[in-house]
Amino acid sequence: MDIARLRVLRELADRGSVTAAARALHCTPSAVSQQIKALQAEVGLSLTEAAGRGLRLTEAGRLLVARADEVFAALERAEAELDTYRSVPRGRVRLAIFPSAALMLLPGLLRRLESAPGLELDVRDIDMTPPEVPALAGDFDVVVTHRDEAAEPFPVGRLEVVPLLREPLDVAVPPGHRFAGRDRVELTELAEERWIGVDVGFPVDDVLRTLAVRTGVRPRVVYRINDFRITEALVAAGQGIALLPRHTMDTSRLARLELAGIRAARHVDAVFRAGSSARPAIATVLAMLREEADFLSGGKR
Repeated sequence: MDIARLRVLRELADRGSVTAAARALHCTPSAVSQQIKALQAEVGLSLTEAAGRGLRLTEAGRLLVARADEVFAALERAEAELDTYRSVPRGRVRLAIFPSAALMLLPGLLRRLESAPGLELDVRDIDMTPPEVPALAGDFDVVVTHRDEAAEPFPVGRLEVVPLLREPLDVAVPPGHRFAGRDRVELTELAEERWIGVDVGFPVDDVLRTLAVRTGVRPRVVYRINDFRITEALVAAGQGIALLPRHTMDTSRLARLELAGIRAARHVDAVFRAGSSARPAIATVLAMLREEADFLSGGKR
């Protein structure tokens, strides 16, 4: 079977549509369709079937994608074995990281990478939701992502996951707030407060909704801002309170309170395609991410 055609089929499985697969492969939708048809002719089985206006994989198609993953993992291992003949990790590693994790982890990671001069890091900050992660893992070698503590872990199999840290989420209030002098606060005490949240579907919003279900107190969200630095400025200006990650909160202009009686946190994970960590360059980046995360969290994950 043609490796390039197998890659097209895998992209269709990852992206969910011919158009999205074509975009990822930098070709036209008709070229994707032609490659799929050629692969079907090659194996003598129908690999896709109509689903509304699009296509979905048949049982045979899903089986072949699973085996294709094994083929590409074997190619990754072969490349890794060749890399072992070099004295240091070399090459380019593509990293996608959500913005607040970049603020938290990236400066230290880049300092650590100075000890690996043959390794080049290509970084993109991407505001991602958990459902977008599998497709991003097709575009990047490593995806640093986050999820609500109550959410299911990312599925393994075609993906591998390295937990980096559990980051508590604390309540940020302006210095003059009535609770500013306290260390802890009950969620029920904040029932009348104006909250500044993030877009629906992002992990911090998931935490707020989870807290609402558990306590019966539904936070009143008046603004939705994804940039935590903007949120901090609004909280400092007295425009509301917010649930913010502990390790990057600017406590020079905000008061920080823990939520009493409730575990509120987000999990930060590194996600990548199965087998790719066999490459020394990717393994080095993952190891340094773990080291930096352990440094920040005191080794608690």
